[in-house]
Amino acid sequence: MDEFVSFIPLGGVGDVTKNMYLYEYKDQVLIVDCGLGFADETMLGVDLFLPDISYLLKTNKKIVGMVLTHGHEDHIGGLPFILPQLPNFPIFASPFTSALANEKLKGFNLPNKVNMVGFEEGEKQLGDFSVSFIRVTHSVPDTSHIFIKTPVGNFYHGSDFKFDDTPADGKKSDYEKIKKLADIGIDCLMSDCLGMEKKGRTGSEMQLANNFFEEMKNCRGKFIVTTYSSHVARLNQIIEVSRKLGRKICFVGRSLMKVTDVAKKIGYMKLESGEEVLLEDIKRYRDNQLTFIIAGSQGQEESALSRVTNGEQREINLREEDTVIFSSDPIPGNEVSIYELIDTISERGTRVLYSPVTKNFHVSGHGSEEELQQLISLTKPKKLIPIGGALRHMYLYRGLAEKLGYKRNDVFIIEDGQEVLFRNNQAKLGRSLQAKNVYVDKISGEEIESFVLRDRQKLSQSGVVIVLSEIDSSTGKIIGKLDIIVKGVSLSYDSKKLGAKLFHDLNKILSGRKGRITNWVHIRNIISQVSERRIFKDFHVRPLVLPVVIEM
Repeated sequence: MDEFVSFIPLGGVGDVTKNMYLYEYKDQVLIVDCGLGFADETMLGVDLFLPDISYLLKTNKKIVGMVLTHGHEDHIGGLPFILPQLPNFPIFASPFTSALANEKLKGFNLPNKVNMVGFEEGEKQLGDFSVSFIRVTHSVPDTSHIFIKTPVGNFYHGSDFKFDDTPADGKKSDYEKIKKLADIGIDCLMSDCLGMEKKGRTGSEMQLANNFFEEMKNCRGKFIVTTYSSHVARLNQIIEVSRKLGRKICFVGRSLMKVTDVAKKIGYMKLESGEEVLLEDIKRYRDNQLTFIIAGSQGQEESALSRVTNGEQREINLREEDTVIFSSDPIPGNEVSIYELIDTISERGTRVLYSPVTKNFHVSGHGSEEELQQLISLTKPKKLIPIGGALRHMYLYRGLAEKLGYKRNDVFIIEDGQEVLFRNNQAKLGRSLQAKNVYVDKISGEEIESFVLRDRQKLSQSGVVIVLSEIDSSTGKIIGKLDIIVKGVSLSYDSKKLGAKLFHDLNKILSGRKGRITNWVHIRNIISQVSERRIFKDFHVRPLVLPVVIEM
């Protein structure tokens, strides 16, 4: 039988999170990235979710290594949860990515495992796989694309990127290296596609510096910026503008302080003596002498910015003279919590600037249509697989490829767990593996403990009814009976009878659906709403209803 290479995404295809990809050759497995996802408000009692590695735990194939593309949580955040379940193998990443990853492992009392690779270094041999790191620009330093050479063919793993020719740190994408690798021949390009909805090119990071300068110069009070903690180039621009205008810098938020500590250690962030002040020392300075960089740009309930906004951070009081800038775009799903935060800040009379109001303080880290086309032109692949985007982005990407002369069957739109086989310059779909979300809790700490306490108070007042159901994803029908668990609330008849009534109520609604289920959040909402109506109708109580859906 002909030799082949198998590509399997365990996460990162169609859901823009928990990135993890397998490349297999014979009895060997190479892993690219190990990310996590963050639960939304419908996932009650859940903090994080991970790729499903059950296949890796069952396979007899040897994991020869792992490579990490960059330091964002959706690409490295799963390391402390997943590595303890797997045998030891070498892990390689660029300098900043390896430093961030090892800092994360240290926070979980795990040993450093991620080896640093410089972009100038040559190939790394991992079993029969040969990997090369290519520098590209993104919203975190030292972002890499990975060229993977195998005995069967060559693959270009083009995770999150944009082509910024005037990056704030001066480190441009390595076009020449991409061209040289393309000359060797690329069988398939796995490409970021998140920016496909935007025409033209994504704006350059350098264009923001003057905007920060003008706004800070006109600010009569505290200048407060919230952005992604890992966006070191953005942080450095804010530091430089503050330096010019004589403001001290104060970092607020654990995630932000961890990243800045790493950046300072490896020389990616430089603060002169006396430029940084601790939160407990800010009372020594007037408001117009201070710049605050605060974690929490996505409106996270337990974040530093939420505590400041809600008056829980006693050292920082928002005033009318202050300016708050959201130097970020909402991650899909976070809009409600972000705008609630902005509403609260506005009620204080504080000037607040955010992306729908002005585009002057944020540019995306993802390439737009023109840059995605540029990567295709540079790599000249035989086949393409869009990754790192939702389904709509993937289909738009296929349309772009067709405009460039590719046939429809040259572009594979797949879902997590779907294998693609490459052999003899051909590609076809292979197995479809299980790829469920695996839900976990964060490691407990003070903030999480208070969050749990608030949940317990709510449950003690109203009780909880857990509705467990198995639903056929292809038909939307409930499989078998519903299981009902009742805690902290008294019902006048047993849970089996309630389950039977809810089964009848839900089937009336769900049986009218047509087509495969893609929006599970909507299904959980339906179960929650129908259950709440039935419970109130029969018992006149309103407990917390927690729908747990098993996708079949």
